[in-house]
Amino acid sequence: MGHLLLALLLASASMPRAQAVWLGRLDPKQLLGPWYVLAVASRERGFAVEKDVRDIEGVVVTLTPGNSLKVLSSRRGLEGCNQNVVELLKRDSGWVFENPALGVLEYRVLGTNFRDYAIIFTQLEFGDEAFNTVELYSRSETASQEALGLFSKWSEGLGFLSQQ
Repeated sequence: MGHLLLALLLASASMPRAQAVWLGRLDPKQLLGPWYVLAVASRERGFAVEKDVRDIEGVVVTLTPGNSLKVLSSRRGLEGCNQNVVELLKRDSGWVFENPALGVLEYRVLGTNFRDYAIIFTQLEFGDEAFNTVELYSRSETASQEALGLFSKWSEGLGFLSQQ
């Protein structure tokens, strides 16, 4: 019995800890406010080509009176500055948000310390293109080693290559 318990503990230690620790316990209100987006991994068509000229400014997350998340993003890319507002509706289970009418099939926090950073997973579908992204949100202009390590762990764990 002791060997089985030890094996389970070792197996759980090698899994991405963020999923076991954070998912299902997130209070969306803790995401509110301004965030810098310091790193992005994406399977979006053309992302690897544009990543060197894409400069992501940040996002501001607010809560609507109906308890939906409103995400205002400001991004600079090849076409200049682009601002976008997306309202995300809470799914019935867990702290997962979506707005299929706008192409957002899933928006969830993979890991966060609730103060300095958040690792955000988004599954998107626009026309015939479906892809997902992982973003590193930070309250400051530089990310902590903890945040960068967790972002790398999740990106690699989800199969993103370094050029993505």
